[in-house]
Amino acid sequence: MHSKKPFYILVALLFILGITASVYRGVEHKVPFLPGKQVQSWAVDAKVQFQGTGDPAEVSFSLPNDPAFEILVENATSPGYGLSITDTNDQSDRRAIWSVRSAQGQQDLYYKVTLIPTGSTKVIASTEPSEPKPYIWPATEQAAAEQATQEVWAKSATNLSFAQQLNKALNAQERSQNIELLLSSNSPNKLFLHMLQSKGIPAQEVSGLFLEDQRRRQQLSNFVEVYNDGEWHLFDPTNGTQGRDENLLLWDRSGKSVLDVIGGVNSQVNFSMLQDTRSALATSLDVMNNQDALDFSLYQLPLEEQSLFKGILLIPIGVLMVVFLRVIVGLKTSGTFMPVLIALAFIQTTLLTGLVGFILIVACGLMIRSYLSDLNLLLISRISAVIIVVIGIIGVFTLLAYKIGLSEGLTITFFPMIILAWTIERMSILWEEEGPKEVVLQGGGSLFVATLAYLAMSATWVQHWVFNFLGIHLVILAVVLLMGQYTGYRLLELRRFKPLAGE
Repeated sequence: MHSKKPFYILVALLFILGITASVYRGVEHKVPFLPGKQVQSWAVDAKVQFQGTGDPAEVSFSLPNDPAFEILVENATSPGYGLSITDTNDQSDRRAIWSVRSAQGQQDLYYKVTLIPTGSTKVIASTEPSEPKPYIWPATEQAAAEQATQEVWAKSATNLSFAQQLNKALNAQERSQNIELLLSSNSPNKLFLHMLQSKGIPAQEVSGLFLEDQRRRQQLSNFVEVYNDGEWHLFDPTNGTQGRDENLLLWDRSGKSVLDVIGGVNSQVNFSMLQDTRSALATSLDVMNNQDALDFSLYQLPLEEQSLFKGILLIPIGVLMVVFLRVIVGLKTSGTFMPVLIALAFIQTTLLTGLVGFILIVACGLMIRSYLSDLNLLLISRISAVIIVVIGIIGVFTLLAYKIGLSEGLTITFFPMIILAWTIERMSILWEEEGPKEVVLQGGGSLFVATLAYLAMSATWVQHWVFNFLGIHLVILAVVLLMGQYTGYRLLELRRFKPLAGE
């Protein structure tokens, strides 16, 4: 007797692999587990303006770099300008560079980007920053700066706690005289940054944009990032807050100027933004496309082939229903997987139209098939004749439906004609051998199974799963293999034992 252990190991591997692949696709690639899910997106326009002097002009503009937002689409409008986008290996200093041989008068350049929130607000440092050079204080400020720094330093234990205490000291209701002196000649951001650097703590000034729906002509706000244990922490010394708002987009983290213009004067940049709602599935596909993660995906196929596969990938769901209803429940059907093909036709015709059309076609086919039985034809000739008759019946019903204005009747052409012909042939033989009762039993069972398979296959969430989470098919295969090992009583057979249960 063969051991079933390898079989169960195979089933377990299929099940685990299918679940893992599906969860990975949902978590890593952000493919929604439910259809129709929407996500919020932001469209941000940056308008760069300057006055050209007639000389060659080059404009360098910092581009957004924030792990809390994923860039879906970005483009620039600059008629007459050359455009290139440069970045570093860690993407911390992405810049758009416009260039033109001669710029005269008012110049307008546009950059547009569409972003979606990622939910990840932590800024992890890709490399360990080097220790900053100590800031050299002016002679009039040096003593006050050193004394104020030492007072805060004594109350801290780490780089982060020093920054927190320093931020608190700069925004205290009753600030020390040293802090008041330093703030009289330094902005809170600059003073905060210089005092951190004087203690060798890596810190940098960053620019952020507050996203508000339908706002125009917005400016960037300045913040300070402080490095501690592999992570950058955001501080706003102007109001004494730490951390970031959900609607804050870190636009520039390079520590350089946001906008540099050579060959122009009076340069400025303004931002406009608009919040929108878009499909979560379409968004995840755009993200995967940007990350080159669609190398082995059905979405790479042309739309016609994608539509074809959306129908083909529903077949395992119908097969699962047939196996369960036949092996576990014990229903009888005419043909093993004929109900699956009928269910596919129901998806095209709708359920009611498909049921009526199927019954009419099979009923008319059985009457004509009874006449063919009297002719004593060979099997191949009889089946061929039935196929031709089925085509004729479908053509007549379609024409009649068109004449009386029933547009739903036109969809019966989606029925698989060869399957219908074999169904008529099998039912005719069954009628002759077993009688009409068995025909009604198997025909009714086929329609019942086809209806349940249609309900499962037409469910929106099922269609979403089988196409977007291909690992689910491995789970279906594992379940089918398990049911294939079932050798017990069918549920409908248990009624034979009802008398043994007594009253």
